Amino acid sequence: MIKNVAVVSLSSGIIGEPSVQFEVEIGLRRLKEYGLNVVFMPHSMKGLEYVKAHPEKRAADLLQAFRDPGIDMILCAIGGDDTYRMLPYLFENNELADVVRNKIFLGFSDTTINHLMLHKVGIKTFYGQAFFSDLCELGPQMLPYSKNYFEELINTGTIGQISPSDVWYEERKVYSREQIGISLASHSNHGYELLQGPPVFSGKILGGCIDSLYDIFDGGRYGDMPVLCEKYHLFPDAEDWKGRILLLETSEEKPTPEKYRCALLYLKKTGIFENISGVLVGKPMDEAYAEEYKKLLVDVIDRSDLPILFNINVGHSLPRCIIPFGVNAVVDAKNQIIRFVEG
Repeated sequence: MIKNVAVVSLSSGIIGEPSVQFEVEIGLRRLKEYGLNVVFMPHSMKGLEYVKAHPEKRAADLLQAFRDPGIDMILCAIGGDDTYRMLPYLFENNELADVVRNKIFLGFSDTTINHLMLHKVGIKTFYGQAFFSDLCELGPQMLPYSKNYFEELINTGTIGQISPSDVWYEERKVYSREQIGISLASHSNHGYELLQGPPVFSGKILGGCIDSLYDIFDGGRYGDMPVLCEKYHLFPDAEDWKGRILLLETSEEKPTPEKYRCALLYLKKTGIFENISGVLVGKPMDEAYAEEYKKLLVDVIDRSDLPILFNINVGHSLPRCIIPFGVNAVVDAKNQIIRFVEG
């Protein structure tokens, strides 16, 4: 059972801004109600400008959280778009490899890059939720589906299986004190959708937000990101993907079909689609471009025997499950379940 949780700001420093402290207090209260001791790492609450300007301090917080034997779980505050800038401070002199130990690491979105960093040094991680995005939900409680998986993780240290949510929620349009206690608009969800391939497949899952993966190869957002990612060999070799399941989900930016196609083409050039055993695709936020994405996945990957399962409740669309990276997963599309088996 998890006792001590460290909150880190590895991308955006939003949780340090005065304007959102009422939300932070909601999340902190919920964590404490679980009996958890919460530590905000030294630079996590210093605000947007400071965190943006000091990737070395973000890296220091992550290293300290791993180094501290009393911390059981590292919970990312939120995503962002420039956590790649931590790379030199974690890998230039093997800083990360020298301190990592197995403990829960949970985050999503730009944190995709941190998951790949930890994959490099052999650490299993958990993808799908974050402190500000989930624990600080302004409704009467955490979204029930999200809450169930978070509770399972802190109570057992793992996730046994996931299945589809009965509903999905529209993104909240306004974040203010007046929104406290107001529930999100919900819609019926139709479950996992097998686009092609056999309904049962297996492998260890890795991947994340396709927007972040796109930026590893394309310098349109940050010109030095592909350079640094290549220098520190962030994206795994094609051989490392052998037998794995690729997870892809889209951000709140709702990438256009053309950008989605470009992202898939970048991935295709790495040889990844010749080596993986399947693809899991997160439900797009507000179902934006869902039909276009489905067609592009089939057309661009162009491998009819490769199973592609769409509409997973993970990532930016609400609600969110939690998916373990680095453990064996058995996907059963027919029975609408994904099981995880350690070992």
